[in-house]
Amino acid sequence: MVCISLAIATYLRPNLSSLPFAAEFPAFIATPWIVYLVFAVEWVAISLVFSVYDTKRNVRGIDEFISLTLAALLAAVALSGTLYLTYREVSRLLFLVFVVIAYLLMLGWRFCVRIVLLLTSHRPEKQRKVVIVGASATGIELANKIKENPHLGLTILGFIDDGQNQSNNHLEILGSIEETCDIILQKDVNDIVIALPQEAYQVMSILISQLHRIPVKIWVIPDYFRLALHKAAIEEFAGIPLLDLRAPELNEYQRMVKRTFDLVITIALLPIILPLMGIIAMAIRLGSPGKVLLKQPRAGENGRIFMMFKFRTMIDNAEEMRHLVEKHDEGGRIIHKTTDDPRVTRLGRILRRTSLDELPQFFNVLKGDMSLVGPRPELPYLVEQYEPWQRQRFVVPPGMTGWWQIQGRSERPMHLNTDDDLYYVQNHSLLLDIYILVKTIGVVILGKGAY
Repeated sequence: MVCISLAIATYLRPNLSSLPFAAEFPAFIATPWIVYLVFAVEWVAISLVFSVYDTKRNVRGIDEFISLTLAALLAAVALSGTLYLTYREVSRLLFLVFVVIAYLLMLGWRFCVRIVLLLTSHRPEKQRKVVIVGASATGIELANKIKENPHLGLTILGFIDDGQNQSNNHLEILGSIEETCDIILQKDVNDIVIALPQEAYQVMSILISQLHRIPVKIWVIPDYFRLALHKAAIEEFAGIPLLDLRAPELNEYQRMVKRTFDLVITIALLPIILPLMGIIAMAIRLGSPGKVLLKQPRAGENGRIFMMFKFRTMIDNAEEMRHLVEKHDEGGRIIHKTTDDPRVTRLGRILRRTSLDELPQFFNVLKGDMSLVGPRPELPYLVEQYEPWQRQRFVVPPGMTGWWQIQGRSERPMHLNTDDDLYYVQNHSLLLDIYILVKTIGVVILGKGAY
C-alpha cells in the first residue's frame, strides 16, 4: 500500500500545480525506485514498533486506530527526514499527498477487514467452541466477557463443574470434571478454559495431563490473579518465568506517548499560565495571611507519595480544623468536601470554582509526578481507608483532570469518583485524554461541581 500510494501521488502531482500553494511542476517526473523500497521498509518497521500488526493488542477498533495513526505520524516525520537527507528534489506536495493516501488506504483496508470479520464471525463454521471448567465467579465473568464481545468468534457451550446439575448464569452445566475428556470429544470443543480455585490445584494438574492427549487448546486462569493489584503478567525474573502481580498498566510506548503529549501541551501553555499565576499569587498574599503555595502529600502511581502544588484557598490553619467539617455518608464513607466549608477564603471560593487553584500542578506535570489526565491524586489518609479494589486506580499516573472531573467533580461521592477513575484506567488512550481535556474546559467555564 505504501508503494501504491507513492505511485498514485507521483501521477497526481502534475495535476496539482494549479493549486495556489503549489509550485510549478513538469508533466511527469518518476520517483526513483529506491525511494519506494526505503519508504516501504521504514513504514513497516515503524508499524512494527507501534504494534500495528499485533492482533492481540488491537482487538478493539479504537486500539487499532490509535496504533495505526501514531505509526503513520511517526512514519511521515521519519520519511520526510529521509528525503531531506537524500532525494531533496522530491516534491513536498507529492510527499504530503502520499502520506494522506497511504494512511487512508491502510485505514480503509482495516475497516473493511473488520466489517467482513464482523459479518462472518456469526457463521457456525467460524465459531470456536469454548468450554469452561469451573463455574466459579472467575469462570462466570469470562463467560460474560465472551458474550459481550461476539466479534471474537467464540461460543460458550457451557460449564464443567462437580456437584452442580442446574444451569448457571443461563449456561448449561455439561457434566463433572471426571467427564471432561468425553465432553470435549462429544461436543467437538476447540478451546477449554480452566478456572478452578487454588485449592483444586491437584485436580487441575491431573486434568491437564489428561487433556494433553486430546487436540484441544488449553487455557488456564490462575487463581493467583485475584491477588493482583490491577492485572498480572508473565515475566522472566533471574531467568525463571514468574507471575508479576503488579504489572504496569502502561507499556513503554504508551508511557512515551503520554509523557510526550503532557510535555508538549504544558510547555505550550506556560507563556499564558505563568503571568496568570503571578497575578493570583499577589491576590492571595494581599487577601489573607499565610503561604501562597501549598505542598500537599498525595498518593501517585503505585501509591508512591509525592508533594502536589496548589494555591492556598483556605485559612492558614485549615488542616487543624479538618475534623470539624468531615462527614460520613450512609455507607460510612468520608465526605471531605462540602459546599459550606468555613475554612475556605473568599478568594479561595473563586479559585476553586474556576479551578485556578490547580494551576501550580503544571509543575508536577513537568516533574513527572502527574499527568494532564489521569485518576484523582488522593490524600494519603484517605488511601489508608481504601478497600482493596479501589487501589487499582494507582496503576497509572494521577492527573490534573480526569473522567471523574467531567462527570460531576466534587458533587459526586468519593466512591463514585473511584469508579470513574477505574473506568479511565480500563479505557485509557490518547484520544480519551484529548476528549477529557476538551470536556474539562467546558466544565470549568460552567463552574459545575467545584467547591
